[in-house]
Amino acid sequence: MLNLHLVEFVRSAVKTADFPNDNLPQIAFAGKSNVGKSSVLNCVLQRKNFARVGQKPGKTVHINYFRVDGKAHFVDLPGYGYAQVAESEKERWDKLMEAYFAEPEPIALGVMIVDARHAPTKLDCVMADLFRSTGRPFLVVANKLDKLKAREIEPNLACIRETLRLGEQTPLLPFSAEKGTGREALVRAIFKDCGLPFS
Repeated sequence: MLNLHLVEFVRSAVKTADFPNDNLPQIAFAGKSNVGKSSVLNCVLQRKNFARVGQKPGKTVHINYFRVDGKAHFVDLPGYGYAQVAESEKERWDKLMEAYFAEPEPIALGVMIVDARHAPTKLDCVMADLFRSTGRPFLVVANKLDKLKAREIEPNLACIRETLRLGEQTPLLPFSAEKGTGREALVRAIFKDCGLPFS
């Protein structure tokens, strides 16, 4: 079992030397700057503000590591897209991300978060390709489901699956961090890819 209530912040990595080398499996969370990535993390952990939630997109500027029950890391990757930061900062982010994905062995599961209301962007497609390139399992979380009307859900999910070129083996989870919708399915996937029982 993985006790999601036993979670601690480990470090913010700004360079490869900061990456942990404790061989714990890593669940890597990625998403556009304004997609609600921190809210999804907080929903999974059932904490209000463990991962920072900011009014301005781009709050996560480093790779943040959280150790869960001493058995796994939740990895909060820098948001991409609409953050209002200097080009030099974006370049630093890019290099940091490249370094992280260059050694994918620790990644037990990639969790890519998109906005259920909109078609994925070009950068979302790049991120999906990056996860695919690792050869590691990944899934897509369609957050902000609560903002959709019932008749919009299926067409929007179909658009996300087609735009990101998701194969049948890649789960697409309807999700609402606000309402908790989809949390159990995501937690089950995390436990499965960490090789731990879920109950």
